[in-house]
Amino acid sequence: MIILALVGIILAINIGVLASWIYFLVLVTWSISMSPKLEWSAKYKIKSKPKVSIIVPARNEEGVIFNCLQSLLSQDYGNYEVIAVDDSSTDKTLSIISRISEKNHKLIPVKAPPMPDGWIGKNWACFQGYQKSSGEILLFTDADTIHKKDSLSSAVNTMIHDGIDALSLVPKLICYDIITKCTLPVLSVFLHSRYSPLRVNNPKNKIGYFFGSFYVISKENYEKIGTHEKVRQELVEDGALGRRVKEQKMKLKLVRGENYIEASWARDPRSLWHGLRRIIIPLHKQQKKSAIMVTAFIFFILLEPFLILPFSFHYYGDNPLSLLLLIVNIVTIFLLLACTVIQSHFGLLQKSIYGLGFALGCTVITLCFLVSAFDPKRNKVVKWRERSYYVGSKQHPFHL
Repeated sequence: MIILALVGIILAINIGVLASWIYFLVLVTWSISMSPKLEWSAKYKIKSKPKVSIIVPARNEEGVIFNCLQSLLSQDYGNYEVIAVDDSSTDKTLSIISRISEKNHKLIPVKAPPMPDGWIGKNWACFQGYQKSSGEILLFTDADTIHKKDSLSSAVNTMIHDGIDALSLVPKLICYDIITKCTLPVLSVFLHSRYSPLRVNNPKNKIGYFFGSFYVISKENYEKIGTHEKVRQELVEDGALGRRVKEQKMKLKLVRGENYIEASWARDPRSLWHGLRRIIIPLHKQQKKSAIMVTAFIFFILLEPFLILPFSFHYYGDNPLSLLLLIVNIVTIFLLLACTVIQSHFGLLQKSIYGLGFALGCTVITLCFLVSAFDPKRNKVVKWRERSYYVGSKQHPFHL
């Protein structure tokens, strides 16, 4: 009787998990197939060419900054400037920026002053770039991005033609190691469930989001939402700015731009881990009860089906409930696999085989959530771009 009751409880939980993965599969498929894509610039015949200031914050990016700036300086738009902001780099980032600027007058090098208390490094660098800008439109992008030559003209023409207040592109995310390649499809399933372009673009939906690798906004609207100064303490500043655009009732559009821009989300397992913590830790500090519920949800959604599989096989012949549990368990894992393979191939445009590593990705994400929730000695510190930020009880991070 005890075993039967236990099987019944586990079965009820796993039916809920199965229902969740049915929902995720429908949502991911719908989002990938229906999300709008950035149009080719020649489709829209726009006569006006407002000046654009492209702002690139950079900290210790000597390995990628040259290719990024070269792609930005090769844009076919014409009326623009590139402002590369060195954020207290300790490598050759500033010297590379300066060397390129000597050969191309469109590039304006800026050395950011020391970051004051109460700021996150990237937010401070972006704010410095804004203060040096002279364009009517601002494009914020990262130093580890590569842009096709018509990405700027396509984005600006789309903004003007559609009367959009802010536009952000979903980039093609480049991964360099097997752990990140297997983890990103799993993580992207959850991102699609909340930050799908179909939700972000719905004016009736309060969800707003920018991808930090590419978002365009007029200087006037950027100032209306308070600039980066208003989100100076946000670790995920792009998401915070996107929310502010929606809060101000502005027209925000998020589109797929994989054919226009490439960006790296994590460069190695270590940066992957800290990137996940950058998302998770503020949640634990700002909404502790909700964070614990989310952590429990992640555990049951991602890891519990694998942990319970041996139990399902062991007892499947004992009674009808055990057999049903095994069937539910196997179908759940199959749906999880289907979601990650679809996301890997059609969403991330990487080989489908990395979706087969979903068990590894599930483990990495679940462990990061659990460590962040139950390690009181370390879970308040987030490391990002070779800086450490302490997220204290007042919910505001500060630089250590």
